[in-house]
Amino acid sequence: MRSDTATTAARKVRLGLPKGSLQDATIRMMRRAGWTVTVSERSYYPAVDDIELEIVLLRAQEIPRYVQDGALDCGITGYDNVLENDADVQEIAELIYSKATSRPYRWVLAVPQNSPIQGPRDLEGKRVATELVNVTRRYLDQHGVTAEIEFSWGATEIKVPDLVDAIVEGTETGSTLRAHGLKIIDELLSSTTRLIANHAAFADDWKRAKIESMAILLKAAMAAESKVGLKMNAPRAELEPILKLLPAMKMPTISPLADEEWVALEIVADESQVRDLIPQLLRAGATGIIEYPLNKVIA
Repeated sequence: MRSDTATTAARKVRLGLPKGSLQDATIRMMRRAGWTVTVSERSYYPAVDDIELEIVLLRAQEIPRYVQDGALDCGITGYDNVLENDADVQEIAELIYSKATSRPYRWVLAVPQNSPIQGPRDLEGKRVATELVNVTRRYLDQHGVTAEIEFSWGATEIKVPDLVDAIVEGTETGSTLRAHGLKIIDELLSSTTRLIANHAAFADDWKRAKIESMAILLKAAMAAESKVGLKMNAPRAELEPILKLLPAMKMPTISPLADEEWVALEIVADESQVRDLIPQLLRAGATGIIEYPLNKVIA
């Protein structure tokens, strides 16, 4: 007869991770959260150093449907893909990262710079290309517009004006659209990456605990991405002006030293602030300043 420990160890959560443009950023985030995911060039089933996880690499657009249907217990995908599939899933956490920046991924309506189309109502009877067909159709319906919407297999920005009148395209910075002589005339959707779960899997106590633990660690990894830790020694006589300089998340940790005239300080700060902060701390009397990276921050 198997023990409870053996039974628990045999249980797994099946997790879908996005293959393609988000793959590298997602695997880096997983590593910061504590999981080493090793991808084989020819396999869709990466190895992971957690016997309670089974990972499947899939196109991000497919993950919501497989999570909804129960082929996956949970998955990481864009909010845009959840809406496009009209997927009935449980949202667990918002993870604000993307392939290039930490900005949300925007789906925008774009036309050539010299186009007479100024807004969605000008699309009546026109042709629109996009990878987000269902979202675009609902958007035009909201504006009472009838237009021909065609699915684009990629390189959507090169199709105007010769093949279509307008496009609905995803962008982080808008630079690719501008480089192709296009202007944005409306925004349909702002999308970020989400951890989603199948409703039945989330109703299972063991799977729910595992998925929620993943969410905690993934969010902690995201919170730590732009922050660093600082340690330093400070004379008690100069403690007040030094404390005023510190942009801590909360009050800094203050520890006594063997020399009672000195204390040790430790804080977490935005990495962007440290360049200016360290010289100020030195001038205020702090010494032995050490900057170190962080993997996770749980506030």
